[in-house]
Amino acid sequence: MQTRTLVDKLDALLEPERFHDYAPNGLQVEGRPEITRVVTGVTASLALIEAAARLKADAILVHHGWFWKSESRCITGYRRLRAKRMLELDMNLIAYHLPLDAHPELGNNAGIARCLGLDVLGRWGEMMLGWTGEIPGDPITAEAFAERCGAAFRRKPFLVGPSEKKVKRICWCSGAAQGMMEEAVGQGADLYLSGEISEPTVHLAEEYGVPYLACGHHATERFGIEALGRWVAENCGLEVTFVDIDNPV
Repeated sequence: MQTRTLVDKLDALLEPERFHDYAPNGLQVEGRPEITRVVTGVTASLALIEAAARLKADAILVHHGWFWKSESRCITGYRRLRAKRMLELDMNLIAYHLPLDAHPELGNNAGIARCLGLDVLGRWGEMMLGWTGEIPGDPITAEAFAERCGAAFRRKPFLVGPSEKKVKRICWCSGAAQGMMEEAVGQGADLYLSGEISEPTVHLAEEYGVPYLACGHHATERFGIEALGRWVAENCGLEVTFVDIDNPV
């Protein structure tokens, strides 16, 4: 498949033009014009690039690409190492950030709902990135829900706030969305879940009486890129391999 054809298909699926994002979505590094093998991963790190090289991939498709607005635009340090290797390999880098968080079927937040068995009730917040759902059946303690999350995300989450509180209505947003805690409280959350945690989050959880679960930025954002890779394999006839470069954060 032509590189441009694949990117056009992904753009049509994920609609990046609807989002005010922190990085460009779509083709970030242009490589060879024809794609047969694709490696997917959460972040376009040097380790993922080398894994893709070993697999003889023509393209890397990721959630976290390059060229973030808050970063230097100079190709120095680790940026030089990554870019140099990609250009040596003549490999394409394709990335989708917020569009992959938000997609109603393939996105990270949709994947969180499925893996935790939550009944989705609605979405909220800027660009509708926040999700609300319910635990089926009777309420359970925040501590018990944290154990369920540990099994789903394959890492022990960090729970702050009242651990014995009974919870049923859950709000969540993958990645570094701890700053949406107050909005989640406003949505009537019994518990709010995201990937990372900041110093103020602890105080908000205690003062609002709403437990907060930090389940890992990487861990909460595996779902979207794995699902997108499956979509590419099924709809584009390409060989796709997901490579999980583990990250404890």
